[in-house]
Amino acid sequence: MSDAARVRWDRRHAAVVDVAAMPPDALRGREALLPAGGRALDVACGRGGVSRWLAGHGFTVDAVDVSGAGLAAAAAAAGDAVRWWHHDLDLGLPPDCAGPYDVVVCQRFRDPALYPALRSALAPGGLLVITVLSEVGEEPGRFRAPAGELPAAFADLEVLAHTEGDGEASLVGRRRSPDA
Repeated sequence: MSDAARVRWDRRHAAVVDVAAMPPDALRGREALLPAGGRALDVACGRGGVSRWLAGHGFTVDAVDVSGAGLAAAAAAAGDAVRWWHHDLDLGLPPDCAGPYDVVVCQRFRDPALYPALRSALAPGGLLVITVLSEVGEEPGRFRAPAGELPAAFADLEVLAHTEGDGEASLVGRRRSPDA
């Protein structure tokens, strides 16, 4: 990520007063799909609302973001409940965040080159929850997924929910167990 983009994200996160602990957008109304606990990875966590929500539901959470300002605010709100990783996701996942994870969340960060790492980080039976900007219902753009990108990219997962429209696409999928 460019220095200008990193500075822009730091400014954006520094301007926000507070972010409540909240479930990932694609999991709202589907919270019953969440495993009973274990390890979770929150990719592009920003100010950590989802990370704190996962920690509050019994998960040991690793949270990654490029914004030092976002991570500082998140850490102040969460205490020791989450391990925070300051890392540029354009370089892939941090080596210490290879998994396996029972839940992997990625909200509003789209990098198709990262999709294989997200899949690999999932434990057998693990849940992937991903939401990206989409061209469906919006104009095409460099940061927007074309129609069908998520189900195609994660075709090896059991798709539990998939939506596209109004400029957003999301997928909730479970990694199949080897014996399935």
